[in-house]
Amino acid sequence: MEPVSPDVLQELASSGVLRAAINFGNPVLAQQSQGNGEPIGASVDLARELGRHLGVPVRLETYDAAGKVFEGIESNAWDVAFLAIDPARASKILFTAPYVIIEGTYIVRDDSSFHAIEDFDRPGVKIAVGKGAAYDLFLTRTLKHAELVRADTSPGAVDLFLEAELDAAAGVRQPLLHYARTHHGVRVIDGRFTAIEQAMGTPKGRPAARQYLQSFIEAMKATGFVAAALERSGQGEAGVAPPHNTWPNI
Repeated sequence: MEPVSPDVLQELASSGVLRAAINFGNPVLAQQSQGNGEPIGASVDLARELGRHLGVPVRLETYDAAGKVFEGIESNAWDVAFLAIDPARASKILFTAPYVIIEGTYIVRDDSSFHAIEDFDRPGVKIAVGKGAAYDLFLTRTLKHAELVRADTSPGAVDLFLEAELDAAAGVRQPLLHYARTHHGVRVIDGRFTAIEQAMGTPKGRPAARQYLQSFIEAMKATGFVAAALERSGQGEAGVAPPHNTWPNI
């Protein structure tokens, strides 16, 4: 880890507080405690550990969708966020290398004729997505024929899929599997349409902050902090990303 320079503190905590955006729309990384409703999860643990390294208190700014986190840039609502790397977001966010890799896939009804990822991009197919989620952005770029129908949040996409009798809902594999295990009549498609690279980010114009965050997240991966945080929150199946020097996108 690099020492904390005055530039880093100014860019990450100019008010003396680190404001960390936490997205409940991705339960692999953040959830609300069933006991008291407090935020828990890997991104919460990372935010608090970052505050400890910086020597400043942490204020968690919570959101129910990744798209709303991204919109928060316009109002200077946060200093650090936990989002999937995406070209549309990179226009306004400086990302670290990823720290977790998760899969995007589909959930369908049991009697659906769709059984493989390749089955979905056809004329007339309607797929529910959470507005502004990483898989919404990816599918918007890549689907040629199927139509995306957007819900306000990622959990809402599954409800929309069922209520509007759409063909599928797209989402992160782990919460979709959890839904399928606890609800009759639906199943999750094997395979993935994309690997979702979850990273830390800070608004553009903060180069010292980005460099510090990159060192921080590599240290958190190398020491096992990320893996332990995922395990504590019941998300141990999620994969910790490889070290930065083996990652091609940064």
